[in-house]
Amino acid sequence: MEDAGTRLRIKELAQDDRPREKALLKGVSSLSDAELIAILLHSGNTEETAVQLAQKILKSVSNNLNALGKLSIKELMKFKGVGEAKAVTISAAMELGRRKRDADPVKRDSIRSSRDAYLVFYPDLCDLKREELWVALTNNAARVIEKKKISQGGIGETSADLRLIMKEAIDTTCHGIIVCHNHPSGNLQPSQHDDLLTSRLGSIAKLMNIQLLDHIIISDKNYYSYADEGRL
Repeated sequence: MEDAGTRLRIKELAQDDRPREKALLKGVSSLSDAELIAILLHSGNTEETAVQLAQKILKSVSNNLNALGKLSIKELMKFKGVGEAKAVTISAAMELGRRKRDADPVKRDSIRSSRDAYLVFYPDLCDLKREELWVALTNNAARVIEKKKISQGGIGETSADLRLIMKEAIDTTCHGIIVCHNHPSGNLQPSQHDDLLTSRLGSIAKLMNIQLLDHIIISDKNYYSYADEGRL
């Protein structure tokens, strides 16, 4: 049996040649096909690093990933340093790639008006007896990346931690923010607290080069839009 301690491992490479570190620094999309496979392999053999072994495997199929996906587990195990576990890992990764290609794309709501925003939030907020504050984060095509509840309160008011809203915005690298909360009383007139939240959030978002697109207040049957009223 080959001594695992004699294998050339990724961590023995120069810092710039380590695919995991490169992925963390520059993103997974910056990696070559060989580097991606090397991450799956984790280690090479007594003569080759994981990256070199990955290059050899790719060369055997003329660097064609479709052809690589057709290799059986037994065929992958013919390469020195590729045992059953590594062969299964590569096969599983290729199968995931096939399933991703065949899967339906994620359907995202598009918000291009206050009415669109109202319809996005209405199912979550229409019948509540307490106030809740939600946020929708959009990309530069006005499609919702994520919708999330930020806080909830009592019958008359809910608090808003602007840091939580901005954390969600930064984590999703969004282009725009739409805030929404409900008024269980049915009165859509914004409160001083609502005005202050809108003003402060707009200022903070602007500093981060993120646009506050709207603040919607909804009731069971109607809504109020800061954007429509020219108050952003």
